[in-house]
Amino acid sequence: MTRATSPYDIDLDRNPANFQPLTPLGFLERAASVYPDHTAIVHGALRRNYRDFYARSRRLASALAQRGIGRGDTVSVMLANTPAMLEAHYGVPMCGAVLNSLNTRLDAAILAFTLDHAEAKVLIVDREYSKVMKEALAAAKVKPLVIDYDDPEYTGAGERLGDIEYEDFLAQGDPDFAWLMPDDEWDAITLNYTSGTTGDPKGVVYHHRGAHLLAMGNVITCGMGRHPVYLWTLPMFHCDGWCFPWTLSIVAGTHVCLRWVRAPAMYDAIAREKVTHLCGAPIVMSTLLNAPDNEKKPLPHVVNFATAAAPPPEAVLAAMKSAGFNVTHVYGLTECYGPAVVNDWHDSWDKLPAAEQAALKSRQGVRYPVLEALDVLDPDTMQPVPRDGTAMGEVMMRGNVVMKGYLKNPSASEKAFAGGWFHTGDLGVMHPDGYIQLKDRSKDIIISGGENISSIEVEDALYKHPAVAAAAVVAKPDEKWGETPCAFVELKPGAQATTDELMQWCRQNLASYKCPRTIVFDTIPKTSTGKIQKFKLRDMARDLAKVSA
Repeated sequence: MTRATSPYDIDLDRNPANFQPLTPLGFLERAASVYPDHTAIVHGALRRNYRDFYARSRRLASALAQRGIGRGDTVSVMLANTPAMLEAHYGVPMCGAVLNSLNTRLDAAILAFTLDHAEAKVLIVDREYSKVMKEALAAAKVKPLVIDYDDPEYTGAGERLGDIEYEDFLAQGDPDFAWLMPDDEWDAITLNYTSGTTGDPKGVVYHHRGAHLLAMGNVITCGMGRHPVYLWTLPMFHCDGWCFPWTLSIVAGTHVCLRWVRAPAMYDAIAREKVTHLCGAPIVMSTLLNAPDNEKKPLPHVVNFATAAAPPPEAVLAAMKSAGFNVTHVYGLTECYGPAVVNDWHDSWDKLPAAEQAALKSRQGVRYPVLEALDVLDPDTMQPVPRDGTAMGEVMMRGNVVMKGYLKNPSASEKAFAGGWFHTGDLGVMHPDGYIQLKDRSKDIIISGGENISSIEVEDALYKHPAVAAAAVVAKPDEKWGETPCAFVELKPGAQATTDELMQWCRQNLASYKCPRTIVFDTIPKTSTGKIQKFKLRDMARDLAKVSA
């Protein structure tokens, strides 16, 4: 379609004075210019200011450029939440390359696939992960330049795989390197892979524009004023840490790095550094809440906690508030740079009873200011479902913080963007006030005797039981009903509960047809980011069905 000519388009063209590609890279330059001496990074005994953070990122870019790495090349990193990971989020794209952060919990076969699919030219690897990366490199077709990273905070085993160590590599770079702006804000900045639970992982491509906007959106959504202190409990390999490596530079905040998410380390860091913000999956909340009293420390103030993944159970949200954490529920996917939906809170809701507040907090909410559209649509007709909090459809998005697409997978990209919307695959409802609420993944809905049962609703009922630490519900094949709910339950340390007790509990809190017919007490498998691996539980439920047949 030809765009109509407007008098405002005549002789009013873009030029360097009035148009620059959006990129998050300039955030660090500004922070280093305005607050050069402010602490940017804390890692154990290390404290690094913004002047040095910027100079080291430029050194990394320069050293990579000297090795011939440039626009469109992939630099993969296998790093924990360390200063090197933060530097990579700036230094790699500063030379025009694309950063690919590897999931540190994956096995060698998947890592080898990722290196090959991404065509990695460089690999920076933490010594802790040398064993699995050695196997991955042996299996991969690509032969990247390998740079070893020796983190002073890591004292465990591990060998060097490359010919040069990270600090020596940086020493070869120029701290005044004239880093590259993207030619186009649509240029790729990072490459993140989906979990690959139903086949090979898909490579999700982020662009500079989206990273810039989502980083800005985090400042607004999380209420970050100047100089926040952010604790890294969310893995930076996960959606580029929801873009927070770039967000903190906007407000000249302090990154408090954390290699391992353990309750004592989290409480120590919060108390010592006066942490104001952190993000994480519900498993992080459980770790904090279930810590022994001798591991807990008084919070210096109310700490803002942004959580995603499955909706936090009402009981967990209430417990977090009592413990001094202000929980904000956000929602998103790898394909939208992490969180793009937030449960924006209304002051009037503070007057409601605690149970009603928790129920409101469990909703996913409304779009980020930087997301153009969010809706719940019928995937067949592409029309909005009724705004009644009951009619179910698929959650869909459109906007600048949606990925470019899947690398080398045009069919998957076309399917994801069918009809001009990004299809999340999540089923939800739209409430009358415009807030969405997830009901299930499309593949997780349980259809029993023709009735749709939300696994999330059943899980929420189980979580309210005082003995339950974690719960996951999947479909179990059933000869009569087609499927019935099967619940996998982890109990809190020292707590006890029987199958009959939990069955009775569910009958008191759910319609009878929604109650689980089977309850299994077992450790629930989770991903590295704390998401429950329901595909494994579905396999276990199918096996149980075969045994009982």
